[in-house]
Amino acid sequence: MPFNLDKFVASPSVEELDSLKKSEIVKVAKHYGIEFQPLMRKDEIKRYVLEYLVDESILPSTVLETAITVPTDNTFELKRLEMEMNKEIRLKEMEREREREEREREEREREREEREREMQMQKEKEEREMQMQKEKEKREMQMQREKEAREHEFRMKQLELGVIRGSDPKVGLGTGVFDISKHVKFVPKFQEDNVEKFFNHFEKLGEQLKWPRDKWSILIQSNFTGKAQEVYSALSIEDSMDYDKVKRPYNKPMNWCLKLIAKNLESIVRRIHKHM
Repeated sequence: MPFNLDKFVASPSVEELDSLKKSEIVKVAKHYGIEFQPLMRKDEIKRYVLEYLVDESILPSTVLETAITVPTDNTFELKRLEMEMNKEIRLKEMEREREREEREREEREREREEREREMQMQKEKEEREMQMQKEKEKREMQMQREKEAREHEFRMKQLELGVIRGSDPKVGLGTGVFDISKHVKFVPKFQEDNVEKFFNHFEKLGEQLKWPRDKWSILIQSNFTGKAQEVYSALSIEDSMDYDKVKRPYNKPMNWCLKLIAKNLESIVRRIHKHM
């Protein structure tokens, strides 16, 4: 049913106003001379019409209590500001969250780098220690080789010094010279755990092979090892050429031998200082 402006003006009601379209409400507002903005919503214009009718005592004031509350321009502005503030707050929260995540990422990265540095330092330390151990072992092996070389040289010089004409022309290779180097290979292997047996065996061989007794001390020392070699090295040159004196220390407890070594070393040191 088409809208009848005159009929509404003759008997206005809230029910009738609620049923009108925006274009029809605009006609009512213009009829009453109510000022409004064309871009305003239907509810806003209807609110203005109701307020006018109440002010003119055409409708009771109670109709405003049940009428739809139409936001004023200030309300819209406040709402807009509130939305912008909420948006800004959310943006700031998002920014803070990004910063927090970035700090946590940087902290994890620093921890990872720190762990890698510690692992690298530990690895380098272990490599240095391993290298130092290898160098130490190398030095010890070199020192041992040098020691063995010196001992060998010492024995060879003793053997060379001991090569003299024997009293028995039948000894050796028939040349009249006792060649110790030809007989060293027959000397039995030194037995540190059974010294007496070793000396008895050596003396039997010496008798059987007719070795000159004054060469026994040179022959027997060629097979000394370990502490036995140290005991022999501690003897004086004169004692080292006398077989009985060479044999004597080995017939006593080893602690006595060690004391002899210490005593002879002290004697050697005193002689060295005396000639310095």
